[in-house]
Amino acid sequence: MEGVGKPLAVYFERRMARILLLGTISGFPQVLIGTALNLWLKEGGLSRTTIGWAGLILGVYAFNFLWAPLIDRVRIPGLTRRIGHRRAWIVVLQAVILACLVGWSVVDPVANLTAVVAVGLVIAIASATQDIVIDALRIEQIGTAEGASMAAAAATAVVGWWTGYKLGGAVALQVAEVLQRAGVVDYWQKTFLVLGVVVILCNIGLMFVREVPATARAAAQAEEQRRLAARLGLADSPGALAAATVWFAATIGGPLLSFFRRNGFAIAAAVLGFIFLFKIGEAFLGRMSLVFYNEVGFSKTDIAVYSKGLGWVTTVAFTVLGGLFAIRMGLVKAMFVSGIGMAATNLLFAALAWTGRSELLFAVAVVMDDLTSAFAAVTFVAFISMLVDRTYTATQYALLASIGTAGRTIFAGPSGMFVDWLDGDWGKFFVITALMVIPSLLCLWAIRTKLRDMLAGASVRLFSKETATS
Repeated sequence: MEGVGKPLAVYFERRMARILLLGTISGFPQVLIGTALNLWLKEGGLSRTTIGWAGLILGVYAFNFLWAPLIDRVRIPGLTRRIGHRRAWIVVLQAVILACLVGWSVVDPVANLTAVVAVGLVIAIASATQDIVIDALRIEQIGTAEGASMAAAAATAVVGWWTGYKLGGAVALQVAEVLQRAGVVDYWQKTFLVLGVVVILCNIGLMFVREVPATARAAAQAEEQRRLAARLGLADSPGALAAATVWFAATIGGPLLSFFRRNGFAIAAAVLGFIFLFKIGEAFLGRMSLVFYNEVGFSKTDIAVYSKGLGWVTTVAFTVLGGLFAIRMGLVKAMFVSGIGMAATNLLFAALAWTGRSELLFAVAVVMDDLTSAFAAVTFVAFISMLVDRTYTATQYALLASIGTAGRTIFAGPSGMFVDWLDGDWGKFFVITALMVIPSLLCLWAIRTKLRDMLAGASVRLFSKETATS
């Protein structure tokens, strides 16, 4: 009991509540450009193919690492000095999302699909940028020598993300259902105004999240820039061009070179391949899941209860347990187990497609899918967190997370067209999504031994730091 109780106690630290809120803020925009947008377009009479391609706006998450260094260094005039660098960025981006919801509230998707998708793209860009800041702020809540707290923070962040996504989705679906039954014609547009209130509440909560002063980080960045300038022979070069070259090299090139130098080219390339391919099958399922539920015959209330409400409860429970199991099992083995588990649960949705509407099978499929997804998410966050150099935490984490998102969004774009190509055979579709995990596991298998040694070395270094500071 003592061995389990001590790790569990970390979850009850006050800063975990702040990390939970940050995760919630991060997950909520997915309700807008995922759940709400998909059903809005579906109920507007648009085709599965159109809905699938519209989901490509999520692809911006795959590229947010490109501007991550700028977000890490550019200050918001006025706001940064008053509320802190990270919180200032989040407030600005939340304001953009709120304005977009107001814009959606006056647009008809059938008459002006381009405007709907364009506003959705702005939400996606703001949300993807916000994730950069939130990840950095979350990591900075924990000291570099606090191994147990860092693992707990990863699990807590995942719980927070699912809380924002699941409970936010339940709110969106229930509000839309109530307004629709009340006879409101533009019920989705009115729903977006209600969701805007949630954005405002998130900003109020954000003010209770403490931010570490950026003095030490800025000093370290300046020192690294001076060293790089000396290596490039530009330390004493006058002029704006030389200064801009050094700044760009230190801001963009430094984190990338550090990742390959620290991990070795072969392992780094295989790791990037694994991260890119790991959740493609899950993304295919997720992109079309709401359309599938609707076609099988489940109402928005059914989806809200089983997929969102019940799914949130199981996700929270399994995320906390998954974090503990991943630590005991080892990250490499945990990644194999979670990948196989995700693929297996996709077959439950194939069974649901073949048997027809069944609330029991729907509940079982949702619970098992959330179990494996939660385990995979915690393990994935811990896995990439172990690979980053804390000198470039924000940029490298954004890079790895973006590569993972690229596979989930870009390749999932034609998912609706793929279902149409199968003549609406959802059973075959879900079986194929289960097989999509194989290439990623082959990448992981190829470097499993070297990866275990590398992660073990990182753990030893972390333990040595904890011992030295205790």
